[in-house]
Amino acid sequence: MSGRRKALRPEASAAPFRCGEVAIVGRPSVGKSTLLNALVGARVSITSRRPQTTRGRVRGILTTDAAQFVFVDTPGFQTRHRSLLNERMNRAVRESLNGVDVIVAVLEARGPTGQDRALFALLPESVPAIAAVNKIDRLADKSLLLPVIAEIAAAHDFGAIVPVGAEKRLQLDELLGAIESRLPAGPPRFPSDELTDRDERFLAAEFLREKIFRQLGEEVPYAVAVAIDTFRHEGALRRIHATVYVDKASQRTIVLGEGGVRMKEIASAARRDMERLFGGKVFLEVWVRVKPDWANDERMLARLGY
Repeated sequence: MSGRRKALRPEASAAPFRCGEVAIVGRPSVGKSTLLNALVGARVSITSRRPQTTRGRVRGILTTDAAQFVFVDTPGFQTRHRSLLNERMNRAVRESLNGVDVIVAVLEARGPTGQDRALFALLPESVPAIAAVNKIDRLADKSLLLPVIAEIAAAHDFGAIVPVGAEKRLQLDELLGAIESRLPAGPPRFPSDELTDRDERFLAAEFLREKIFRQLGEEVPYAVAVAIDTFRHEGALRRIHATVYVDKASQRTIVLGEGGVRMKEIASAARRDMERLFGGKVFLEVWVRVKPDWANDERMLARLGY
């Protein structure tokens, strides 16, 4: 998926060009996807206030005059909920830690939790790691950051600890600078206008799932999955048919709403996001079906790409 945007750091440099993969990891709800979108300058990873919105690895690409950053967004690492889906999500986090050039561990400005420390223990010593202390804009007293930074430094030997505010784009240049200095020298791997390695079919499913998370909140927590049945280009129009799967008939009723009104609102919001990112008209038709215990169904997870 490509697009046009200004580089965040446009200045030319006599230093060699750098390029590498950067894994963004952290526990659920720390703002990993929001940080990725802010760094890339486009919404390539979905967000909501519900934990574990992200279920698969998503790459976002930022190219400046000096470097190409290939960010890898990952699901939130967690140990509380058990299912085949969650096992695969945690495995995706572990796999993302290997074979990358830099790791950015995201945690909240209130300080490391037990889950944060469990993730720190997984960080390989061979890969440079940076702590991004997110949501600093929510701290009324910024002096509270100093003891938090000291606590993080004592918990793990990070190469850098950078306070950021992803939602308000605070100190992103400082974070990019810390990452860039640790990337290996090498040519870019993607065209300079590329934003993500994910195709439009994947993004369509994600946008639809995001709107379900945002509009339903706690009503249908994590019992929702989205499959794209058909995705066809008809000239400038994209014609998309999708199915939303839920665990129970009662959840289907909630997702549809009275007379199907809620699902129509969800689909309309998702369609508008698709049209903005894809740059063209979208026809979107959505069905809602019951698939009990889909999160533990091997064939279902394979169909969904998990």
